[in-house]
Amino acid sequence: MEDELSFSDIYGGRLALQRRHYSPSCREFCLSCPRLSLRSLTAVTCSVWLAAYGLFTLCENSMILSAAIFITLIGLLGYLHFVKIDQETLLIIDSLGIQMTSTYASGKESTTFIEMGKVKDVIINEAIYMQKVIYYLCILLNDPMEPNGISQVVPVFQSAKPRLDCLIEVYRSCQEILAHGKATSTSP
Repeated sequence: MEDELSFSDIYGGRLALQRRHYSPSCREFCLSCPRLSLRSLTAVTCSVWLAAYGLFTLCENSMILSAAIFITLIGLLGYLHFVKIDQETLLIIDSLGIQMTSTYASGKESTTFIEMGKVKDVIINEAIYMQKVIYYLCILLNDPMEPNGISQVVPVFQSAKPRLDCLIEVYRSCQEILAHGKATSTSP
């Protein structure tokens, strides 16, 4: 079963949350951000090239124009490959673990997997960010030395920064799967 909901991020931008229910013990959440705006890309490119043309008219050195074009292209490729994330995915399977995948605008994917034995809980935490209180979903990892301790806090959906209503949807499903996994592991 799959459904798509529309939410907004902390800046008011649109986000799309796709929920996929594969089984009672497996769910996937894909949070998609808007694609790169052609208007903003054109504005940045034109302003860099106009500044370079202004320097060219003052210095009469064609190297300035060539450098501006080269720097703009390299900067755009770097931004698309290392910074701009189009989609963040959270896949949770109660008997296996949690997989987080970030898909960049260039198509590059970055995946992190956490074994379910290391997961203590999934919570919604709050933080102060730019004079605002924001909420974020995070995974608490067990401390191997201390059974009641937490060794690490792993934030989820770092790039998209969804608002609380979106996080509650994902949180409830994660808690259902964690409860299902605990119930099946304790039953004979």
